[in-house]
Amino acid sequence: MKYDAHIRVKFSIFSDPSFRSIPENHRPHAYLVFICLLKFANAKTLTCYPRKATISDMSGLSRTTIYRATLCLVNAKIIKKKKLKSTLLYTLNPKYIVGYRPDVSERTHSVSKGTHHVSVRPTLKELTYITNIDTNKKQFSNKSSEVDAIVTSNIGNKEFMINELSKLPLPILETDLNNKYYCKLAIIRKEELAREKDAVYVSPQKIISALSNIKKQSNVRYRQKVEYNKRNGIKPWLK
Repeated sequence: MKYDAHIRVKFSIFSDPSFRSIPENHRPHAYLVFICLLKFANAKTLTCYPRKATISDMSGLSRTTIYRATLCLVNAKIIKKKKLKSTLLYTLNPKYIVGYRPDVSERTHSVSKGTHHVSVRPTLKELTYITNIDTNKKQFSNKSSEVDAIVTSNIGNKEFMINELSKLPLPILETDLNNKYYCKLAIIRKEELAREKDAVYVSPQKIISALSNIKKQSNVRYRQKVEYNKRNGIKPWLK
């Protein structure tokens, strides 16, 4: 039996001074929004891109309440928020995440002083119970790409998602491995937009004029008048 990968929050958050600094009337909403962000967070970078509409669908909170909750979380330094082109980038504070530990894999050597300096880079130990390693790698391989950002932040609005993806360069859509279905739809949309751009449109005035001329020439009295003018040498005939 397989279990979905998940990230857990520490229980110590409830007694943490930063969390308790959030006003009591906003604290439940802030915690609920924080839990929603955990669903989309990258296990390595702790970043995510969900839209307010997505969080609203998950939590039942209004967009105004979500905005206030995220503002409280930012002020408490539990998350960071950065505005992107079409969405917001949230970065979770690893202090509140279970499994966080420093990684000492990056080392630098100071030869001149003869000292050994260890550079510490914070990472998150991935807590996952997925038994299929290939599936797990695929799940986390390209989380920071532009395609993943758009798909994740617009998961509840497919039409808008496809429009945003169609704005990306064709090579990115063709080479993405995590969102083949959405990328295929985006390529089709991109081709449709290109055809519409190259299409030649007839002005409404010309269409109305042509229809009026057809209606005029199909009138019986008009045709009789034209024949009368032809017989009597009256020009122009088509007046």
